[in-house]
Amino acid sequence: MLVLRSSPASPFGRKVKMAAIELELTDRIEIVAADTNDPSEPLRQQNPLGKIPTLILEDGTTLFDSRVIVDYLDHIAGGKIIPAGDARFEQLRLQALADGICDAALLQVYEGRYRAEEGRNANWLAHQDGKVGRGLAALEAAPPAFPNRPRIGEIALACALGYLDLRFEGKWRAAHPKLVAWLDDFAARVPAFETTRFKG
Repeated sequence: MLVLRSSPASPFGRKVKMAAIELELTDRIEIVAADTNDPSEPLRQQNPLGKIPTLILEDGTTLFDSRVIVDYLDHIAGGKIIPAGDARFEQLRLQALADGICDAALLQVYEGRYRAEEGRNANWLAHQDGKVGRGLAALEAAPPAFPNRPRIGEIALACALGYLDLRFEGKWRAAHPKLVAWLDDFAARVPAFETTRFKG
């Protein structure tokens, strides 16, 4: 069995789980929760960065981060969600944009979670929020089309928007009606989106 170290609310862990479902690999993966704040957590030996998601292979080798894990899963499944040719780079670019939105959103969450209110840096928060805003604006201007089976870029985008719903109360929705319609369509066509939703 492969072992996926993650947490239910992680958008990057969700991306890996959705990819595994689409690749029909879930029966080969055991999901084991990880606490990134616990100094005694084995995750820190499995991944020197102590970050999730981390995938442990059958021989004990570990893979990280989510982009590397998804690439590996797609490889062993025969290449189903990362296309070949020019489409590959379109999908990897979309994944990078979606992941960048997640990174900037997470940094805002961590600023509120780990820093006392009087020590929070408004300029830093605005800097990260600007990244999210510009990313969403670019996607709103040209929402990505996708075929019946989602590819890694569309999966990553759905996870990013889902994370903004989870941690920012869906405030992105009011100014991005095309992306709202895109996500509604994605959720209707891809059952894995609901299956992997954090319900805590």
